[in-house]
Amino acid sequence: MAAPELPARLNPLAHGAGVRPFYGDLHNHCGISYGHGTLEDALRNARKQLDFVSITGHAYWPDMPVDDPSVAHIVDFHVKGFARLKRLWPAHFEQLETFNAPGQFTVFPGYEMHSNAHGDHTIVFRSVDQREMVKADSPRALWQALSKAYGTDAIAFPHHIAYRTGARGINWESFDSSLSPVVEIVSMHGCSETSNTDRPFLHSMGPGDGANTVHAGWNSGHMFGVIGGTDHHSGFPGSHGHGRAVLYASQNTSSSLWSAIRSRHTGAQTGDNCHLFAWLGNAIPGDQIEPVAMPVLQIEAVAGGAIDYIDVLRNGRVVHRITPQVTPAPICPTREDLETILVLELGWGARGTEHVWNGTLTLDGGVIEAVEPRLRGPEVVSPLEAEDQAVPGSTVQLMDNIISFDICAQANPNNQTVATQSVAARIRVRQDDDVHLRTEGVNLRVGVDRLLAGAVSGNLGGIDTPAFRLHQLPRPQDWQWTGTVALDALGAGDWVSLRMRQANGQWSWSSPFFCR
Repeated sequence: MAAPELPARLNPLAHGAGVRPFYGDLHNHCGISYGHGTLEDALRNARKQLDFVSITGHAYWPDMPVDDPSVAHIVDFHVKGFARLKRLWPAHFEQLETFNAPGQFTVFPGYEMHSNAHGDHTIVFRSVDQREMVKADSPRALWQALSKAYGTDAIAFPHHIAYRTGARGINWESFDSSLSPVVEIVSMHGCSETSNTDRPFLHSMGPGDGANTVHAGWNSGHMFGVIGGTDHHSGFPGSHGHGRAVLYASQNTSSSLWSAIRSRHTGAQTGDNCHLFAWLGNAIPGDQIEPVAMPVLQIEAVAGGAIDYIDVLRNGRVVHRITPQVTPAPICPTREDLETILVLELGWGARGTEHVWNGTLTLDGGVIEAVEPRLRGPEVVSPLEAEDQAVPGSTVQLMDNIISFDICAQANPNNQTVATQSVAARIRVRQDDDVHLRTEGVNLRVGVDRLLAGAVSGNLGGIDTPAFRLHQLPRPQDWQWTGTVALDALGAGDWVSLRMRQANGQWSWSSPFFCR
């Protein structure tokens, strides 16, 4: 299923602007180059929980360290992966076309250029029409070649930018916003927003560098929007928690989504589908505005769980922090019933094991309005780490006010890495209604009043057996916020953006307003 659409009553500002959020992943990998899983499985997994996708093939690396024997094993699997993509590239468009469904699910072709000198870039095409891979050694040369071949129907955005320049991090001297209207702020590599983040770079490629953060780029005058991407290597685009892109468009078509990308009407998130939006005059995030003496920011936020805080940032500094528990202002306050978010999390058990959960989630009273799968793929990156392994498919369906699920969940590999699978649902209930979970011999009824007080968990057996958790239900004032924030005068060179942290550790970012 595609990501559930927010009703207009929950996003009136965006609705008034004629746009709504669409969720997807423009940067992820599978076995079409080096990676795991088939292209067909990757597309099928994407369609389970995303509105759009691009499956990225590793294509080339012009300054690959071929003469360094210490990384010969890395060079080897890259060379083989590049050759595989070259062989499969012409025919893979047929599979992309098979899954592309205008208005429902949009597929963009894509491939990747590595570069020590200029940083890695993901090249994306506007349509699933047959295209040739265009290669060049620098962003400037790449933009010239892509423009000559395809006009404005191709972009290339930098990703995992916080690595050092010269070590596959961004090079601001060669950055070109004509080629790259957006930049990837978060992925499985970590978060590139600032030097201070709770998602640091932990990959063997090394740590992040403050000069190559998103804020550093904006503060030096570059104009670009932000997106998230998983950079997942196991055929599971949108793998929850790794990073996703949010595009603000009028409809789910390649032309409308492409316009959002080129206009920087974008945002980023780590996992939960969220809506973080603002008006500034007649502009929306990503727009360029003129200097204004008394700016007032209109904000609306709809999170995937309880909101910890929302920051308003100006030129890299927090100028206002919104804490909904202190200043509640829900978009749709509670009236006769309660609109809330029900989350079922599945997994745990002995390390190295997995379990297939089959069951249903229903309400004794109340209505299930929308369902959002929050599914993860296997945590395998390098082809040297493991061979391809068959992973049972997971399905989540909503029919007749019943959520049915068939989900394979692996045990958490350690005490810090989350491997659980989840299903979230936006529901309307009364406090004397019940949530009813049936799965694997479990027949559990829990009162809404109990879940408002705290989470409920259980195991399928004794210690080290698979377990489930029904999360605490947030009230509307916990997961929604709307209001205005007055700012000091904005002058040429200023930028203003939003970010939101949820209590469960998930993040969202908006693209900035750029004052020029």
